[in-house]
Amino acid sequence: MNKTESVAARLGYIMKQRGLKQVDVLNLTKPYCEKYHVKLAKNYLSQYCNGKNEPGKDILNVLSLALDVNPLWLQGFDVPQTSTDMTGSDNITAENVESNDTNTAFNINVNNGSLANNNNLTQNGGYTKMKSFKKSSKLDNVLYDVRGPVLDEANRMEAEGSKILKLNIGNPAPFGFEAPEEVLIDMRHELEYSQGYSESKGIYTARKAIMQYAQLKNLPNVTINDIYTGNGVSELINLCMQALLDNGDEILIPSPDYPLWTATATLAGGKAVHYICDEQSEWYPDIEDMRKKITDKTKAIVIINPNNPTGALYPKEILEQIVELAREHQLMIFSDEIYDRLVMDGQKHISIASLAPDLFCITFSGLSKSHMIAGFRIGWMVLSGRKDIAKDYIEGLNMLSNMRLCSNVPAQSIVQTALGGYQSVETYIQPGGRIYEQREFIYKALNDIPGVSAVKPKAAFYIFPKLDIKKFNILNDEKFAIDFLREKKVLIVPGSGFNWSSPDHFRIVYLPQLSVLEKSMDGLKDFLAHYHQ
Repeated sequence: MNKTESVAARLGYIMKQRGLKQVDVLNLTKPYCEKYHVKLAKNYLSQYCNGKNEPGKDILNVLSLALDVNPLWLQGFDVPQTSTDMTGSDNITAENVESNDTNTAFNINVNNGSLANNNNLTQNGGYTKMKSFKKSSKLDNVLYDVRGPVLDEANRMEAEGSKILKLNIGNPAPFGFEAPEEVLIDMRHELEYSQGYSESKGIYTARKAIMQYAQLKNLPNVTINDIYTGNGVSELINLCMQALLDNGDEILIPSPDYPLWTATATLAGGKAVHYICDEQSEWYPDIEDMRKKITDKTKAIVIINPNNPTGALYPKEILEQIVELAREHQLMIFSDEIYDRLVMDGQKHISIASLAPDLFCITFSGLSKSHMIAGFRIGWMVLSGRKDIAKDYIEGLNMLSNMRLCSNVPAQSIVQTALGGYQSVETYIQPGGRIYEQREFIYKALNDIPGVSAVKPKAAFYIFPKLDIKKFNILNDEKFAIDFLREKKVLIVPGSGFNWSSPDHFRIVYLPQLSVLEKSMDGLKDFLAHYHQ
């Protein structure tokens, strides 16, 4: 007996036949999922419906029970749609079908309400209870809602045919930003020679170019051996947290933050202690709040400058106060500077490490944002200052760096060209450039909406507006984001996704074309004209 259609085709047919949406199918499966300890998430159902993935045996059994169809028919075999049409009984086994597909090995016994794989049948035909596999408890307090429940809902809506305006992810390429041609030419040329591993820290030419860039930024005491390339800055942040933190160690991280910092610190066993960035002071770090939160367990201070999600750029006076605090308490400094080449209004970015030659600092940067190549995954970190007081820690960094073998070698090959010569990103951040003009629009449009205010960002391509929660009675910012998504089909990230404690903020990425931003802001204005939780 032949398989004539895909699972996706059969799901589409039965849903159309019965007028069901994906959410209806999920609701039908819930009692069976609970009964047989099977998990069916909405994003996975979307993948099964659009053919991007195939369900496993247990999921197929649950779907067939919920939809009251023959599981073999649901798999695409040329058999009757309902079980009784095929066998004249309530039992269906793989012996009814001639197939080499291992996913056909089912036995569904409706009489006693059991769902079983033939290999796990008990003597009375029931289901052998097996232990379930759960995520590690280390993940219990790990949060990364930039790609969380709101995005899951957007994916579900897209699977059902909705067109979503996405203002949620700082990924330049989908919005028409392209890598400099010279960078692409270099990668094509070097691809043939990039098939093997490189040294774990990275290829020589890439690290040499990064070292020279660090010298231009006045980072002290930097040699080529202090440069580590990574698969984006994200990999290196995780590596640094794993090498540094023991259970119970504390690390100061800004609020709002880029949530990977909090997530990786927590995953490493540490405790993320959030210091406040003050919206009334251009989103600069609150030094006194930072000071109050330092304890004898504090190992380091993290700053994100330029800042994601606020777009703030820290002046020298603020950076000097942070350095003095780290000096007083003998703390390391981690500085995430991935947006240092996306600074507007003629302002200049200052690396905090350049002000701290007597401290141990690690500075992170990369090409994902400035060169519009987030998908290439190329970032780096630079160790500077008092490396002599961090010898043991550096050994740990080297061990973890060696364990991951190396970062993306083709992407490393473009670093020298990318950092040298003309920087095309400059055209985007000057008056008339896309990023500059889109910032100007989004800042004005948000502040023109009653109940919304926003501090003007100085760098990057994010803005972090504030909602009047009394006016809108907002108690849950994730609910606000989902309600807005469902009504206006615009995707944003709630402020809680950035470890901001109050439900009064959300982040917008202003990378889309002006026409898209205009449409989304019209939608937000219309939505808030009547919204009340």
